[in-house]
Amino acid sequence: MSELVIDANGLTRKFSQVTAVSSLDLQVEKQTIYGFLGPNGCGKTTAIRLLTGLLKPTSGLVNVLGYHLPKEAEKLRREIGYMTQKFSLYDDLTVTENMKFIARIYGLTANEQKQRLAQLTSLYQLNKISSQLAGSLSGGQKQRLALACAVMHKPKLLFLDEPTSAVDPENRREFWEQLFDLCDQGVTILVSTHYMDEAERCHKLAILEQGVKRADGAPDQLMNDMAAHVIEISGDNLRQLKQKLIEQPEVISASQLGAHLRVLVSKQQHDPIALLQGKNIIKKNSEIQLVRPSLEDVFVTCTGENPLKQLDSEFVQ
Repeated sequence: MSELVIDANGLTRKFSQVTAVSSLDLQVEKQTIYGFLGPNGCGKTTAIRLLTGLLKPTSGLVNVLGYHLPKEAEKLRREIGYMTQKFSLYDDLTVTENMKFIARIYGLTANEQKQRLAQLTSLYQLNKISSQLAGSLSGGQKQRLALACAVMHKPKLLFLDEPTSAVDPENRREFWEQLFDLCDQGVTILVSTHYMDEAERCHKLAILEQGVKRADGAPDQLMNDMAAHVIEISGDNLRQLKQKLIEQPEVISASQLGAHLRVLVSKQQHDPIALLQGKNIIKKNSEIQLVRPSLEDVFVTCTGENPLKQLDSEFVQ
């Protein structure tokens, strides 16, 4: 069995009458990228703050890098990096000044600072903007600076809270390549996101909704085990067809993607195409085919006001 970097059991955090994280069980293996997927307000940030020791749990047990939280939170902080959702460095300091400040906080010697700043400035392409004030940087530049500061002290575990929410697709792709490079070097990464394509890049992930873990596992596993068939239908009058389909009790959801409908049908139906064709609501000249599930399909089946939420036990490992 692989070494666990994070081992949480029954982790719960309440704010007055609101339960932000509810009975979260979480195991993250060493040298993997683990994702938290879910909409704003689902508990991703609260969970990260609990796992970093910044918040005390209402109940539950959590062990991170061998440290018991919250008792040993101070010891843990020297071993982890944390990149917050909002840019948290100093706008009125230059790129280099911010990096030097973070290096001093982590107690790097003068020689270590010089060596590390040179490495990270080159690695994250900060050379040309090293004298620029952080507040004047673009979203992608701020992201690279924040990541450089988060790994300044060579942490074993890196927490990233929606790190790509303010950058363009090209910068997002480049950022993820940097994460895989860090992972190859032995760093374990926990990253929260609401982008489906980013979640698919993770080795494993958890889908969160209202503080509850609805699904847990490798993306391919979750898609293969999904409790629904996925059907694509092409033809005329798709808007009218969609309305008729979602009225059917066997249909979980139907959404239009360009010139076709993507329809989720309960897996209790062994021949979903014959089922839909037999209802006489799909025209004979329409194209209909069974297709591979996506992570978005998994998300739809196990969140929201969905009848398949009762099957969550099949998803949660």
